[in-house]
Amino acid sequence: MRIDCLEPKFPAPNESIMRALLLSDIHANLEALQAVLAAIPSYDAVWNLGDVVGYGASPNEVVEQVRALGNVHIRGNHDKACGGLSDVADFNPMARHAVQWTRAALTPESTEWLRAMAPGPVLPIGPAVSCVHGSPLNEDQYMTDMRDAWQPLLQSRTRVTFFGHTHLQGCFAANGDGWFEPNPVFLTRDETESCELRLIRDARYLINPGSVGQPRDQDWRAACAIFDDAAHTVRFYRVPYDVRQAQQRILSAGLPEKLATRLKEGR
Repeated sequence: MRIDCLEPKFPAPNESIMRALLLSDIHANLEALQAVLAAIPSYDAVWNLGDVVGYGASPNEVVEQVRALGNVHIRGNHDKACGGLSDVADFNPMARHAVQWTRAALTPESTEWLRAMAPGPVLPIGPAVSCVHGSPLNEDQYMTDMRDAWQPLLQSRTRVTFFGHTHLQGCFAANGDGWFEPNPVFLTRDETESCELRLIRDARYLINPGSVGQPRDQDWRAACAIFDDAAHTVRFYRVPYDVRQAQQRILSAGLPEKLATRLKEGR
């Protein structure tokens, strides 16, 4: 796999940002996005880690809502493919079908917005924190275990990196020569829950808020997180939503049935 060291991008600084809502892998699931925005308490900014579209059946509605949330938007591999910036040769047949359907369904305005999304890493509040889709070293790289995460963890230009892409909520961390995975623990599968991670100031972190629209960790609820810069914490959330309505949209659009059934399975 080719590994690139990507140049970070700095949006206009905003010193007032203390609490950022982290969204990733919404995948055109309008019901999940709306449930998250209704359930999460106040925040100062929204950082979108990519894959706004693909798989789900509400691409234009989701793009419209997401683009209004702020100015930190990292492109994902589905955003690139659906926007026509990359081909689908590496996509499985189901994902390829969804990309082709999404390309036809998108309005010109939505397509242009997807094409303009920034590749990560983006540093939204300065040199301490970065946002990427896949990895700080390669935007399309998956980091599913510590073997994948070790080099990005050590080579990232910031001490805290927020990423998505895997649809798995959790964290990789290193403190000196040691490493650990302080992942959230939830007790139910049908209520809104949260779990706080307090960041160690000398440690380095790769943190995935999970997928809003298509979780793959056997928990069907929409996933997201709040980063509190002042308190130096990350609070992970799981939020139930109207999954039947999201499934019906997929089936009515003629998308593969598996894209609907997997929403309730959380995989």
